[in-house]
Amino acid sequence: MNTNTLSVRAAYGLVGLGSLIMLAPFYFMFVFATHSRTEIFQLPPPLFFGDDLAANFALLTARIPFWRNLGWSLYVGLASTGLTLLFCSMGGYAFAMFEFKGKKLLFGLVMGTLLLPSFMNMIPTFMIMDVLGWIDQPRALYIPGAASAFGIFLMRQFVAASVPRELVEAARMDGCGEFGIYWRIVLPLLRPALGTLGLITFIASWNNFIGPLIVMRSPEMYTLPLALRSLQSPVDTEWGALMLGSALATLPLLVLFAVSSRQLISGLTTGAVK
Repeated sequence: MNTNTLSVRAAYGLVGLGSLIMLAPFYFMFVFATHSRTEIFQLPPPLFFGDDLAANFALLTARIPFWRNLGWSLYVGLASTGLTLLFCSMGGYAFAMFEFKGKKLLFGLVMGTLLLPSFMNMIPTFMIMDVLGWIDQPRALYIPGAASAFGIFLMRQFVAASVPRELVEAARMDGCGEFGIYWRIVLPLLRPALGTLGLITFIASWNNFIGPLIVMRSPEMYTLPLALRSLQSPVDTEWGALMLGSALATLPLLVLFAVSSRQLISGLTTGAVK
């Protein structure tokens, strides 16, 4: 056996070991979702699935309005994704294809927002939402971040790399309006980048905890991350129900990533190279 073969096998073994370590928390989350609180804290802890899945689900739906919280998470995720794709694709197209005064300065300001820590937005966000009367309203979760700097940058890079200027100019010469060019010509060419940005945005919205924590007040309006956090208590946390809720919240993301990971990687690499 030559040195190259040994190196390849060692690399695969290292990657496999790392994968098992990374997947272990997910495995135990699904296992603990089928056990009671008493069984979870046994030593050693259970390593295989148990018989308390139905009991944990009953506890979960009794403690929080789970299906309503799930519905709000889905609604906010889809609304956030749709608005982000619309505004970021428009912004990226404008920065890539149009020349206007102050373009470089404006784009620099947009990119500069990526340098700001997210916690700096908490108080201003709450104050603005309060003035608008959007406290405890889902729109407060998807409208403020609809034009993200990362999304605009990704779309600008992809438009510059994948949309020929000659095609846009030819459409203008044929009398097509700017919005018609964007909708009929540019947008179809952006499908790989749109798919990537949509995936990233939906996952970020689905997992968002700080946003709902700032603006949501009623348990019926919570999204899933905040609703599951409300299950925790200093004295009587039902960890089996909490693990089940976390597993149910994680399962759609695992399936979504499994079926679209190739699209995600392709969109990121294509949009980043001009």
